[in-house]
Amino acid sequence: MTGTEQTSSGQTSAEDYEALRASVEEFARKEVAPVIGDLYIREEFPYDIVAKMGAMGLFGLPVGEEYGGMGGDYLALCLALEELARVDSSVAITVEAGVSLGAMPIFRFGTDEQKARWLPDIAAGRALGAFGLTEPGGGSDAGATRTTARLDGGEWVINGSKCFITNSGTDITSVVTVTAVTGEKPGGGKEISAILVPAGTPGFTVSEKYSKVGWNCSDTRELFFDDVRVPEENLLGERGRGYAQFLSILDEGRIAIAALSVGLAQGCVDESLRYAGEREAFGHTIGSYQAIQFKIADMEVRAHTARLAWRHAAQLMLDGKPFKHEAAIAKLVASNAAMDNARDATQIFGGYGFMNEYPVGRFYRDAKILEVGEGTSEVQKMLIARHLGL
Repeated sequence: MTGTEQTSSGQTSAEDYEALRASVEEFARKEVAPVIGDLYIREEFPYDIVAKMGAMGLFGLPVGEEYGGMGGDYLALCLALEELARVDSSVAITVEAGVSLGAMPIFRFGTDEQKARWLPDIAAGRALGAFGLTEPGGGSDAGATRTTARLDGGEWVINGSKCFITNSGTDITSVVTVTAVTGEKPGGGKEISAILVPAGTPGFTVSEKYSKVGWNCSDTRELFFDDVRVPEENLLGERGRGYAQFLSILDEGRIAIAALSVGLAQGCVDESLRYAGEREAFGHTIGSYQAIQFKIADMEVRAHTARLAWRHAAQLMLDGKPFKHEAAIAKLVASNAAMDNARDATQIFGGYGFMNEYPVGRFYRDAKILEVGEGTSEVQKMLIARHLGL
């Protein structure tokens, strides 16, 4: 697969977006679908799939070509995420977190030296980056950071812990960006900065992987920092701007999670259509009954509407216009669609929907976290209400 090409006006052409989408759709159908069910049951990280996605350039889609990326944009990334999630969300979130949380903070805020050191391997899928923000006592209140970092002899000394961190403990994880309190603001309050911590640094340990309800092929861990020392130049961006930097990254990430959610919602439609045409009850395929037809129609409407929402937010972002409000709407609408469609698909499948061997069972388990990660539904409503002046 080649990278997306830009027209003379600087915009990627519709034909190239479609070519990318189609290539990822084919990859998900041929390479992911046949193997992901067994990996999911065994809770194994899909290293072979990650390597193949890296060779396709998916981890470097919005990263500049000078750092080994594809030189594309966020819309291209989101198109890929939607197609991956139509088949499996663990694979999709591995790419989403690897790009949005692993690569993009470095690409957006890193020095030339930091970009040259970390981005080529991440963009090629040879390595994964992670972002350590959430803490056990923090949750949605990311500003309540307790992890600390102090300067000592030209080094940052980091102490604290993080939880629910994706891609942080794989065999190919290379670096984790960590938010830490580095002082006090002149007017009071915590000065929070972002610092790059290479995997394997003494004092930096990762827990065993969590036992999760869903996303079973995704790597998620708790991180511990005990007098971890890294060079002063590992500061990412401006000192004291770590929290603000993360918020801007989170706005972009909400569009990506919305696209992933739409993929899961559409996957539920795909599987339900197939099953409704095969399963017979009372002498007819269940798809001939209006109750099933209406349920699938509602599912399609949800997926279609949510897709319009994330694409609108993505287009505003590409046009350089404010998109925070639209990103929150997209994330809220799409995660709701994913959860509702997963529930309806499981109902259509009946008892078989409760079996791990069928994709809809996996979709049902994976859907709930979409209403929590990258900002809960309640946080999205808070942002929307704030935009309206409430």
